[in-house]
Amino acid sequence: MVCRSTCPSPIGELTLASDGEMLTGLWLAGQTYFAQTRPEDAADCGAAPVLDAARDWLARYFAGARPAADELPLRPAGTPFQQTVWRLLLDIPYGETESYGALSRRVAAALGRTAMSARAIGAAVGRNPISIIIPCHRVVGANGSLTGYAGGLAAKRFLLAHEGAPLPPLRDAGAPNR
Repeated sequence: MVCRSTCPSPIGELTLASDGEMLTGLWLAGQTYFAQTRPEDAADCGAAPVLDAARDWLARYFAGARPAADELPLRPAGTPFQQTVWRLLLDIPYGETESYGALSRRVAAALGRTAMSARAIGAAVGRNPISIIIPCHRVVGANGSLTGYAGGLAAKRFLLAHEGAPLPPLRDAGAPNR
């Protein structure tokens, strides 16, 4: 049985999901693809060991610690291609960013290909069902710009600033995007 629970955070309420043994989901409120990746038959189970461990991980993360993703048993559901992308996201160090292009080159190498579409990488990154812990927020545009984030750009900016990652300056809404 799949169970779910919620967890407060500085970026809003988070929804956690588990299959009873592994963490299968972590979504921000209003996250894109949330409804597509969260099992509808998930029961609200509040306390479960893996969900308690995830809440503890998140509390430590938001308190400024650097917990490792491998402290938690993770089972994100996705295609083999998505699994490859998500596994490589785990290699992006805390407080650092990587461009979609650089990530696409790493994915291509992992798959034995000479090239990979950055757009395909972006689609896989955007469908990461375990946000924050699998750090999709660390992927940025070629010039360091904060391009899309399923949880919203404000949350992405918060997470990167929280980690001390370099951020592009905020632009005035009326200013041209250069």
